[in-house]
Amino acid sequence: MDTFQPQAITHMLVVSDPEKSRDWYVKVLDATVHSEYGSSVVLKLQDTWLLLVEGAGPTPDKPTITLTEPDDPNHASSQIIFRVDDCQETYRLLTSRGAGFLTSPRHRGSETRAFFQDPDNHLFEISEVS
Repeated sequence: MDTFQPQAITHMLVVSDPEKSRDWYVKVLDATVHSEYGSSVVLKLQDTWLLLVEGAGPTPDKPTITLTEPDDPNHASSQIIFRVDDCQETYRLLTSRGAGFLTSPRHRGSETRAFFQDPDNHLFEISEVS
């Protein structure tokens, strides 16, 4: 094998309440539930797989890693960015569905963007490039 060609990419988010998060992703972002097992939820979000899991301690295959949801809403180590055609319209739509934006959309050079967080403070961005 000379190239890395995975069959799919799944983004995993650690959440405090998988049911609450599942409902939020379905209602706010139009995700669809693909499957649920144990306390885990597999969502299809646009062309991406999203796995919601509860926090957990180390396991034999990751002996020093503890999975935890974000502990501070003001610190992020990752985010998911949605490129949109109309940032203002998307902002209005998602706000009406319960997304809590940090600010209204702001212009930055050739980009208009706005940030919001899910119930566990994972960071998301909508972005329109002009």
